[in-house]
Amino acid sequence: MAIHPVPHARQAEPAPTADGPWRDPSLSPEERVADLAARMTLEEKAAQLYGIWVGADAEGDGVAPHQNDMVDPVDFDEITTRGLGQLTRPFGTAPVDPGVGAVALARAQARIAEAGRFGIPALAHEECLAGFTAWGATAYPVPLAWGAAWDPELVAEMAHRIGGDMKSVGIHQGLAPVLDVVRDLRWGRVEETIGEDPYLVATIGTAYVQGLESAGIVATLKHFAGYSASAGARNLAPVRAGVREMADVVLPPFEMAVRESGVRSVMHSYAEIDGVPVAADPTLLTGLLRDTWGFTGTVVADYFGVGFLETLHKVAADRGDAARLALTAGVDVELPTVRGYGDALVAAVRAGTVAEELVDRALHRVLLQKCELGLLDAQGAALPPVLDGVDPERARGTVDLDPPRNRALARRLAERSCVLLANPRGVLPLAGTGRIAVVGPRADDPLAMLGCYSFPSHVGVSYPDMPMGIDIPTVLDSLREEMPGARVDFAPGCDVDGADDSRIAEAVELAAGADVCVAVLGDRAGLFGRGTSGEGCDAADLTLPGLQGRLLDALLATGTPVVLVLLTGRTYALGGYADRLAGCVQAFFPGEEGGPAVAGVLSGRVNPSGRLPIGVPDGPGGQPWTYLQPPLGRANGVSNLDPTPLYPFGHGLSYTSFAWEAGADAPEELGTDAGTDLEVTVTNTGDRDGTEVVQLYLHDPVAQTTRPDVRLIGYARVPLAAGEARRVRFRFHADLASFTGTGGHRIVEPGDLELRFAASSGPEDVRHTVRLRLTGPERTVDHRRTLVCATSTEPAAVAD
Repeated sequence: MAIHPVPHARQAEPAPTADGPWRDPSLSPEERVADLAARMTLEEKAAQLYGIWVGADAEGDGVAPHQNDMVDPVDFDEITTRGLGQLTRPFGTAPVDPGVGAVALARAQARIAEAGRFGIPALAHEECLAGFTAWGATAYPVPLAWGAAWDPELVAEMAHRIGGDMKSVGIHQGLAPVLDVVRDLRWGRVEETIGEDPYLVATIGTAYVQGLESAGIVATLKHFAGYSASAGARNLAPVRAGVREMADVVLPPFEMAVRESGVRSVMHSYAEIDGVPVAADPTLLTGLLRDTWGFTGTVVADYFGVGFLETLHKVAADRGDAARLALTAGVDVELPTVRGYGDALVAAVRAGTVAEELVDRALHRVLLQKCELGLLDAQGAALPPVLDGVDPERARGTVDLDPPRNRALARRLAERSCVLLANPRGVLPLAGTGRIAVVGPRADDPLAMLGCYSFPSHVGVSYPDMPMGIDIPTVLDSLREEMPGARVDFAPGCDVDGADDSRIAEAVELAAGADVCVAVLGDRAGLFGRGTSGEGCDAADLTLPGLQGRLLDALLATGTPVVLVLLTGRTYALGGYADRLAGCVQAFFPGEEGGPAVAGVLSGRVNPSGRLPIGVPDGPGGQPWTYLQPPLGRANGVSNLDPTPLYPFGHGLSYTSFAWEAGADAPEELGTDAGTDLEVTVTNTGDRDGTEVVQLYLHDPVAQTTRPDVRLIGYARVPLAAGEARRVRFRFHADLASFTGTGGHRIVEPGDLELRFAASSGPEDVRHTVRLRLTGPERTVDHRRTLVCATSTEPAAVAD
């Protein structure tokens, strides 16, 4: 690739004095940052634009792609003389007691401040996808479970709690949430996503950001953008999404979060879209994100993403050229460790191949954020008062990152995220007496509850002699505690994957002698092929992993009623088993309290209220397919393949029943710039308390571009006591019907619409339809349009 020279290459100059007005906290952040930046040498400027990863090396199993190839040795004491932008994962690289880690981090920050001329500490970041990824920290349900709960307020509460724990030990930034919309269930990182619908992902993800930011932690949207639309569902593969798929499916969650949440950081994705790597794409990282949406925070690289421009994408000639492309696109910070933004960048600026103005632009954003966080103040590098002067070993056990209130919250979210898929014979809830055979490789393994970014699965598996750090009851343990009146026996039957069938016969014998069999099957979360779900653990098809399908067939053949419990990071094809199962419960890596939550659903202590954030396929092939299909993508008479899911997006059952009644009449016509209220009354007609999830879908019969048959535009989670009724009101605005038209712009088009109140996206679950006609001119709308369908509920009279 040609290197483009930049005129007026500069030479090294004497360093200006460090002291100046920037130290005055009474000045505006802009004034302070401008003065500080003017006092920095080029080396000091560059040092603020990268992190270093202490403890990461080229040995063993990596936790980032190509980690073993991309990590260069770093002399901490030498490199910090220039200052330092970020510290990468001080708690998430190896098991460390939280109290000891807090003291060690504070001392490292003091060393950084003392080494540099300006006394500025680093910004410390960590992963927090399913809780703070640190030893001993609460392992919450994974994001796919957040989607299954359909409960933004509870997710915001969880995120606030996560942020508080991170802040208490000196962390400033969290690398979450993932706002990628599922486009192919075979993709290994489905467990990290919130679901297959952009509105559900946007609202839940925005709530997470609001919760994390409310605790003072910088949230980081990822992976911007297109990452989940990779070809063939292969991790880190090219993306061939069209303009409308990007605009109407991939980008809206990021758009909502930038506008509604106060988010302060965005991470670029590894993707290349139509031949252009996102890390080198100024139209996305600057034109759309900043110039159009108005984002003012920092853009950070996904791990090694700057280096990948050279090593994987082959669009950069060397490290300095990769730095040029990334800085030009708008990547402010190189993570996880220095490669292109260090000496290579300095040399490129001095050689005239990279404009120093690009360095200054990124530096301005980084220093403004550090100013916001108090890291430019005199006390920025000080030890927290509780830790000042404490010997690290004396701090052991002083910080509890998994207190009872965290566990109670994790339990509540786990319970709300369990989805009852089927209960055709009313076997559930279980009687809690007699003989129960618990069978399956996920029944008695604590790791069955955790996704690949929880600390025990992400890092702890590399330290087998280290205690797990948190208590994780298994489904087997929890069932025995939940049902003391039953005899509960166990046989694993087989492994999660592999071909050893020697234990299937024992499991079948156990099931044959039982009153009911609970088959606990699913995934093992891992990284880069070490699991059946997780980053780099993509699936060839959606058959249950290993011999688990064969085990299930054998259990069903015994004639004993079989209740299937799935602990997974995606959904698997169940069409071959559905009509033979006595019941089926789906849980998506439900976290440390997932065992008791699942046991509570099986016993009836918990009335299930989860709804599917992704559909359950009928057969294992036919991918990719989501419910957001235009008519041509659905089953038809010109193909022998039927992609219709067994259980659609939004599906979920309860142990009680609900009746829906249409509310006040909506207007027959509505302007393309207007809004109206839509109402439905929901009554719990059963004999126990329960929660209905009211979903509002839009159907556009005729449009200038092909549209999904239905798409979610609003939802409300409605708890109801037995016999109670509530009126649910949705504030619909015509902007919610907008889409990308033939001219490439987002429009609201006049014409007929159907607004469908439904219990799922499936046509059989529509409870009430409102037909209206949008009138007036076609409107072009942008990111300032109405993004959220506001909801409210109030008590209603119970119909006679």
